[in-house]
Amino acid sequence: MNENRTQTIIILGMAVAAIVGALAAVFILMTFSSGFAFGFGKNLSNQAQVERKIVDLIEEESASIAVVERVTPSVVSVVAKQERGKITANGTRLYFSPFGITKQPSLTDEQSKELVEVSSGTGFFVSADGYLLTNRHVVDQKDAQFFVVMNDGKELPADVVDVDPFQDIAVIHVKGENFPVATLGNSSQIRIGQTVIAIGNALSEFRNTVTKGVISGIHRRVTSGSQVNAEVIEQAIQTDAAINPGNSGGPLINLRGEVIGINTAVSVQGQSLAFAIPIDEAKRAIEDVRKYGRIVRPWLGVRYSLVQPDKDEKINFTYELGALIVAGTQPGEPGVIPGSPAEAAGLKEGDVLLRIQDAPLTKEKSLSDLVSQYHPGDAIKIQFIRQGVLKEATLTLSEYKKDKK
Repeated sequence: MNENRTQTIIILGMAVAAIVGALAAVFILMTFSSGFAFGFGKNLSNQAQVERKIVDLIEEESASIAVVERVTPSVVSVVAKQERGKITANGTRLYFSPFGITKQPSLTDEQSKELVEVSSGTGFFVSADGYLLTNRHVVDQKDAQFFVVMNDGKELPADVVDVDPFQDIAVIHVKGENFPVATLGNSSQIRIGQTVIAIGNALSEFRNTVTKGVISGIHRRVTSGSQVNAEVIEQAIQTDAAINPGNSGGPLINLRGEVIGINTAVSVQGQSLAFAIPIDEAKRAIEDVRKYGRIVRPWLGVRYSLVQPDKDEKINFTYELGALIVAGTQPGEPGVIPGSPAEAAGLKEGDVLLRIQDAPLTKEKSLSDLVSQYHPGDAIKIQFIRQGVLKEATLTLSEYKKDKK
């Protein structure tokens, strides 16, 4: 009887222990699960996010590498060379030494004809039969012979086909076929913050140097060149991708490997300020060369400065921006060029141009931008203010001749 009672107590104790153990296990499991959800799970979630970020960075890096490897073969160095005997200063051949400038010893005929590199920039193929884009200032060398240096170091003679009279754009050509071609994108679709890559002949020495950055601004109006030979770039793309001397004329590309701009200028007043010409501006030049053998630009024939409305002006309409016709800064530079379409239409200095074919001038669309959309021979309607009175006129655009002043 006692044994049966003892067995019953033992069995009952075991049952109670099992129940308690089960309850404890459930409690621990619930606690662990809660801890996982609110602690461990969060840590694992953070780790997953970090790993995902790493994967994204690796994928972006791989994409950048693939893009550069695809575009780089189409990028070349553009080199200008002159005969040593023609490198003169005031008719006397000179050379530089640590002790100053001294006369160069007499050269033999062979030495005089030796070609010497005087400048270099960058360019890129836009057709398999040898047409390339670069900057106008890269090939703006008198009495120079031009060459392109391929990615493999091979040097080929090049001819300047034409230069754009208004944009810092030039088209050059080398004989041959099956050249690697860069794909041209659409610069009208770019966005601020978009990642871009610049490829160029950095410092005129390091071929196909690659830098990366973002688009910092669009529709910039900047002046490039020196004080002696300065020019205004309309609709420039601003980027913080490093662009050094020698990068001029190289491609600015997106992560799809499409060229969206031509690197052209660096600000000397601030760091990380570089500019490129939108590729859409260059497409027209390529088309013209294919069709006419030269770059064809329409011409209005006025010098102007951009102005905003005068608050005191008593007129019954408003405008965002106007183009005030003004004389040039040098003697003999009238606001309206003699023999121009503007003169034929009766425009005068002091007139403020407002619209071209009902399209208003804005900060994003200057007068030259609006005119460039048309072709020589096109008749366009212009709207302008003269002494506070709104007027209209129709003129026929002509082709700009590069010898015009």
